[in-house]
Amino acid sequence: MRYDYDVAVIGLGPAGMAVSIMAAEMGLRVLGIEQRALGGECMNVGCIPSKGLLRMAHVRHLVGRLSEYALSDVEPPAPTEPFARIAEHLRYITEKKTTKMFEKVDLRLGEGPASFVNPHTVSVGGRTATAKRIFVCAGTRPCTPAIPGLDRVDYLTNETIFDLETIPESLLIIGGGAIGCEMAQAFRRLGARVTIVHLDPHLLPHGDWDAGKLLEEVFVNEGISVYNARGVRRVARENAVITLQTDHGELFRGEKLLVAAGRQYAFDGLNLEAAGVKYGENGIEVDSRLRTSVPHIYAPGDCNGAYLFSHAAMHQGMIALMNAAAPWPIRFDYRKYVVPWAVFTEPLVAHVGALERDLKANDVPYEVVEESYADYGAAIAEGVAIGSVRAYVSKAGRIYGVRIIGEGAGEMINEWGLAIQNRLRLHKIMFLQHAFPSMSFLTKRVSERWMMNRMESPLLRRLVRWLF
Repeated sequence: MRYDYDVAVIGLGPAGMAVSIMAAEMGLRVLGIEQRALGGECMNVGCIPSKGLLRMAHVRHLVGRLSEYALSDVEPPAPTEPFARIAEHLRYITEKKTTKMFEKVDLRLGEGPASFVNPHTVSVGGRTATAKRIFVCAGTRPCTPAIPGLDRVDYLTNETIFDLETIPESLLIIGGGAIGCEMAQAFRRLGARVTIVHLDPHLLPHGDWDAGKLLEEVFVNEGISVYNARGVRRVARENAVITLQTDHGELFRGEKLLVAAGRQYAFDGLNLEAAGVKYGENGIEVDSRLRTSVPHIYAPGDCNGAYLFSHAAMHQGMIALMNAAAPWPIRFDYRKYVVPWAVFTEPLVAHVGALERDLKANDVPYEVVEESYADYGAAIAEGVAIGSVRAYVSKAGRIYGVRIIGEGAGEMINEWGLAIQNRLRLHKIMFLQHAFPSMSFLTKRVSERWMMNRMESPLLRRLVRWLF
């Protein structure tokens, strides 16, 4: 059968970008379909604009700290038009950078949602196209919790928060995950009064409790009110004020409300049934090669529910395309690759590998090796002596997981991910020279600490004295 395209990609967020751009560079005929904007949620209303806002907030906060220490007479700059500036940056990225990446892709942008007609045919904007292989990269959208009164309040999500023109006087946030925490600190540092109401017992519930606890302490010191283990009983609008009542009887008021209560799937209109693609509450069903129940249809990224991270989606897009192109018996199992994650608060929180609570639940013997930023001269001198590098390891140096809270954590975590993925033990890290005085030197210190712990063995001590 002759197809219009070799590859059709539905959704051009992180996963879809990886598939379509790589496939086009391979010389394949590629159709890229995107209902809204190139780059998807991450580029336009997620990772990228949020980091821009966090950077502006960091600068204002830093100037304020210098003033406190009498190192500067400059007052923190007023948060004038931060959203207009972010929008300008996004326009530049889209027009000058992202669009160029799709020069070899046949784009159907903004023509409406894609819909399956049959397993090899998709329809968009009243036009149909056939493809030999189809990649569903539909992503997710903000979840709307069933809270009484929410449907009668003009609330914000990550999709709409960057449409604001100015920083509100006060902001209520439902949810203490990555989005809730990042926006809480950014808006507080830009002048808003911020209150977080969070259902779980600690912030960042996808991580271990100690990270959420430390971040909460920092937030409280910065003037952010945090209420964990709270359900929301109702929300309402009273004139120009939004009210939020918890199941503990507390009543909070704010000018704006941000709902950051998780994600939900965006399969509406895809008509997956027409293609025979199976899906359920946990997303589209895929095998280890990211194939759906229909072998020539792949579903990399958030839509399969495995990992809701942009970088995981990009990686899965690459893996799915490689599996589609590779001859038998070459196969790539996406589950074999570790997924580090980071939350870009200050201090930054990052993790890779097993969580401590999972090791305990599975009765895995482990020891904790930890180095504190407060014990590192460079961190003290730079004023970033909050946090630690903590590794969960076996006695023989196998690395199960690593949690970093502190300066540079988002960069440092990748070395640990490489070590875990390639089954390197701690002595390999110990013998790698790390630039000093970089924050990543704390990684080397962890490996040295583990080795020193080995020397506490009386047998090893006797052996060393005998050899020496």
